[in-house]
Amino acid sequence: MSISLPTFRYHPDPIATGAVVASEATCRCCGESRGFVYKENPYSRHRDLGESICPWCIHNGQASRQFDASFADEHPLVVAGLDPSIVDEVTRRTPGYETWQGDWWVCHCNDACAFLGDATKADLKKFSSEEAEVVQGETWSQTDIDELLADYEPKGSPAFYRFRCLHCGKILYAVDRD
Repeated sequence: MSISLPTFRYHPDPIATGAVVASEATCRCCGESRGFVYKENPYSRHRDLGESICPWCIHNGQASRQFDASFADEHPLVVAGLDPSIVDEVTRRTPGYETWQGDWWVCHCNDACAFLGDATKADLKKFSSEEAEVVQGETWSQTDIDELLADYEPKGSPAFYRFRCLHCGKILYAVDRD
């Protein structure tokens, strides 16, 4: 029997991004072994929650309530002036993503964007078009991007995190480095 993961509006494929991994571990929140766990350690005073919380307990908010945990930094969402219900959904009921310095959830059209994972080299080649925009991090000229592409690897440094606006479809990026 295969179990479908809950649907996360702001992180539509947490398995593909590596935020959720297959595991037979028992969830520390609900006590069930459902075949998947959140890979990262959420922001919490409990420092040992990595790979011990199931996606269902993230989705329904139980993990956030039980461990006073958040899965993303609320600062960029609050600064963007988003509705508190959106901030709550992204930070308390959506799997976060792994970064070097700290996550920056991208916003557009008065909403949080969907996290799509690390950019590929092909994604970065689109920076010169109007379809892609770096919204956080360093400013990159097309010459900088061209030089970067020679050595760029997803999950490396610098890291480019790809997002899609849920309303207009624009692709946006956050940038981070070690």
